[in-house]
Amino acid sequence: MSTVILLGMVSLFTDISSEMIYPLIPLYLTANLGATPAIVGLIEGLAESLASLLKAYSGYVSDKVRMRKPLALTGYGLAGIGKLFLYFATSWGGILAGRLVDRLGKGIRTAPRDALIAEASKEGQLGRSFGLHRALDTLGAVVGIALAYFLFTSTNGKYTEIFLISLIPAAIGFGLLFLVKEKRTADQKAIKLHPLSSWKTLSPNLKAFFAVVFLFTLGNSSNQFLLLRAHSLGFQTQDVILAYLLFNIVYALSAYPAGDLSDKVGRRTLLVCGYIFYGLVYLGFSFAYAREHIWALFCVYGLYSGLVDGVEKAFVSELCPAESRATMLGIHASLVGVGLLPASMIGGLLWSLFGPAAPFYFGGALGLLGALGMSLVVPSLPSKGLVCAK
Repeated sequence: MSTVILLGMVSLFTDISSEMIYPLIPLYLTANLGATPAIVGLIEGLAESLASLLKAYSGYVSDKVRMRKPLALTGYGLAGIGKLFLYFATSWGGILAGRLVDRLGKGIRTAPRDALIAEASKEGQLGRSFGLHRALDTLGAVVGIALAYFLFTSTNGKYTEIFLISLIPAAIGFGLLFLVKEKRTADQKAIKLHPLSSWKTLSPNLKAFFAVVFLFTLGNSSNQFLLLRAHSLGFQTQDVILAYLLFNIVYALSAYPAGDLSDKVGRRTLLVCGYIFYGLVYLGFSFAYAREHIWALFCVYGLYSGLVDGVEKAFVSELCPAESRATMLGIHASLVGVGLLPASMIGGLLWSLFGPAAPFYFGGALGLLGALGMSLVVPSLPSKGLVCAK
């Protein structure tokens, strides 16, 4: 568990850095650089999706050579470099470059880091371990957003100064990763492995789960549309930051209990509830017309994230062979990320063509469809089984 906590601290400081600037990016793009919501969607979709192509490959390399930490170090190092690009950007193209570098780093580090967490977990506690990591990760987001609010108000809206200051926690997180000890036994040598051969050995339940996750992701556009929606309903920049802070507080508080609960009652129940919450929240954003609605919706959206993020990773770790764990975690992360490109582009186009409510109708419908798919396509999800082969 000490490895899980240490990796959680690495993510905590990295998320402090990332979330200091994340809620500011769409506002900086639209207010200072003249970008449209469609451009915001394009930037986020490209950054997340192109980076996600690396997640499965990074996991595959990690499994092939049985090494996690070097890839994680590379990924976390790129996160800091991406912040420098943002600082020097003078157009939306520069912001795109910074987001690409940052998300490429995430693509490289995600699967090896998650494999480290799974391998450091005690038997029967995968949900708890991933829930704890998500809680610490999201606590970093809470601190980062609070710092964003303080710095934005105290510097009178000097975005680039905040981008530069965000390098400090990124460097701390990178340094902490050197203290992580990778679990490696004598029989863990480099092995011959191919992603497609690993895919063929998976249980039908896990394959069906991947299909449902991808369908759900097509309606799960960038969170930056939520921030723009709040702004369109009269929220000032400071209010947008506080709403995003509220979301992350609820997320942080719910992630660990949700992971622990999934160890006891099974993953499917938590995931179905989470997808339903997502669908209702997005439909709520489409109908919202008052500030009070936005505050409540960001709370429920935080609960959705707490119920889903760590539990999905625990599910994948539990139901795939140990020798291909990082590969499968990478495939899961890639499906989520690759789906974000069409989701964000569709969201941006719907916003531009039909108004701010349109992308939330679409996302809400697919969220509820994903909940139905999880119930029907994966009907008997075990809570502690290790069903890997056909």
